[in-house]
Amino acid sequence: MSTFTVGDEDFLLDGRPVRLLSGALHYFRVREELWGHRLGMLRAMGLNCVETYVPWNLYAPEPGRYGDVAELGRFLDAVERAGMWAVVRPGPYICAEWENGGLPHWLTGPLGRRVRTFDPEFLGPVESWFRRLLPQVVERQVDRGGPVVLVQVENEYGSYGSDLAYLEWLAGLLRECGVSVPLFTSDGPEDHMLTGGSVPGVLATANFGAGAREGFAALRRHRASGPLMCMEFWCGWFDHWGTEHTARDAAEAAEALREILECGASVNVYMAHGGTNLAGWAGANRAGDLHDGPLRPTVTSYDYDAPVDEAGRPTEKFWRFREVLADYAEGPLPELPEPPARLAAPVSGPLDGWAPLDAVLEALGGPERVAPVPPTFEELGVDRGLVRYRVAVPGPRQPYPLGVTGLRDRAVVYVDGAPAGVLGTADGEDVTLAGPVAGPAVVDLWVESLGRVNYGPRLAEPKGITGGVRHERQYLHGFRTRGLRLDAFSAEAVGGVPFGRAGEGAGPGLYRGALEVAGAGDAWLRLPGGTRGFVWVNGVCLGRYWAAGPQDALFLPGPVLREGANEVWVLELEGAGAATVELDVVD
Repeated sequence: MSTFTVGDEDFLLDGRPVRLLSGALHYFRVREELWGHRLGMLRAMGLNCVETYVPWNLYAPEPGRYGDVAELGRFLDAVERAGMWAVVRPGPYICAEWENGGLPHWLTGPLGRRVRTFDPEFLGPVESWFRRLLPQVVERQVDRGGPVVLVQVENEYGSYGSDLAYLEWLAGLLRECGVSVPLFTSDGPEDHMLTGGSVPGVLATANFGAGAREGFAALRRHRASGPLMCMEFWCGWFDHWGTEHTARDAAEAAEALREILECGASVNVYMAHGGTNLAGWAGANRAGDLHDGPLRPTVTSYDYDAPVDEAGRPTEKFWRFREVLADYAEGPLPELPEPPARLAAPVSGPLDGWAPLDAVLEALGGPERVAPVPPTFEELGVDRGLVRYRVAVPGPRQPYPLGVTGLRDRAVVYVDGAPAGVLGTADGEDVTLAGPVAGPAVVDLWVESLGRVNYGPRLAEPKGITGGVRHERQYLHGFRTRGLRLDAFSAEAVGGVPFGRAGEGAGPGLYRGALEVAGAGDAWLRLPGGTRGFVWVNGVCLGRYWAAGPQDALFLPGPVLREGANEVWVLELEGAGAATVELDVVD
């Protein structure tokens, strides 16, 4: 057993100064079969520690119902086998460009801005969650022979609020649950952030992408002693749909890393390996300096321009970082691990089965709700997926503009079953359909959540139609609403969908096909002709695709593929639909 403590200037392992050379690797963004390889890549880069968040909403789809919480423990065991330490950031809020910042929709829906505060209705569920989760961490702490050396209190709280009573309560809960290793907070190196997010008696760390000396000077204004650590060294960045791909020069990033280490500080490279936002778990941001502008949904790939790319390959940044980190390693760095299996040759196949959205909703959707005004996604119990809002326009009446107040995020509109247009919110959430609508008519609005906000003051906002639907200036009432959750797409459930033959340009709906694979392994999946929707291979949701770019292919982890027949489902929400699916080799 060892002790890990915080000294006046250093971290101390059994009283000996140590430097944490850490890298962020979110286990929930990487297939479990690939954890060993990715950890081996981090070790080969020169890291001795790995950091991960824990997303509450991934494991708690409904109040009191939990998924595979033991997954965190299995990952920490893999970290130990790799000979590394671990930093755990359990939240309850994590940001991480993850749906709702990791908070469950069923909690943020009724509470709104009361989350992340000292409000009993928020604290109660947090305590229940932590008492369920933290045994996975506690029994794997370094003082019990495990790899865990640090645990975070909340996450970048100073960017959001100033409720010290909440932070102190949370730190006390961690201790009460058995966390004995040092606690820490992390915030941007700005006075108001460090003031709002720090806890007396708890190590404070800073997050930045450059300017280490200035960043640590700001930290020292608030904490005169304690180890210096950049808990998030942003070596790259993430992408939003409809924008240019973001990249950072490898040499410049390596020099920024070197500056951190020359300050005598510890570091956590964010991200060392990003992985993938599988199953529609990508979050969203709001544009503008105050993060209160138009929605900017995050792409499925979380490659992050990291030194180890989405497919697990070393990049130029990897080799540059390895050169820097080698100067701080104890002994020679290990060689790179053998790469995982890769698809032997490109393959493609037709998507020849098709069912319209209405039939998919009938087979897989939730119960219909009838209400005077449109309910939100949260009120319908939908976290990831879409909702059909159906409302009648009374008649007879003249054609007038059809508008939506408070649309989040994107609606495909049908009038009497015929496509009538798409409503987006790039310029605001009060939108009007291009062509007028006469009555009587039945209007369907298929609304998809493009990801809940994960950072800033708009955190915890609801999804769907949050206001109403207008015909001219008159609100329409009497909505018949049904939700379609992504987690409803199981092999058994999809087997009940009434598929027919997919004709040319069949349109929105669920497509089905099969791919014959010889030499299964990691691959890139493409849908030429697809507009926007989701893809499953052998029942595993790879995430959202969208012709808006910049992402043009989805990473398909090799463990998902099988030798022989592989079933593919494509839920197309907006366009004519892809006729084929293609798998390309990861070179």
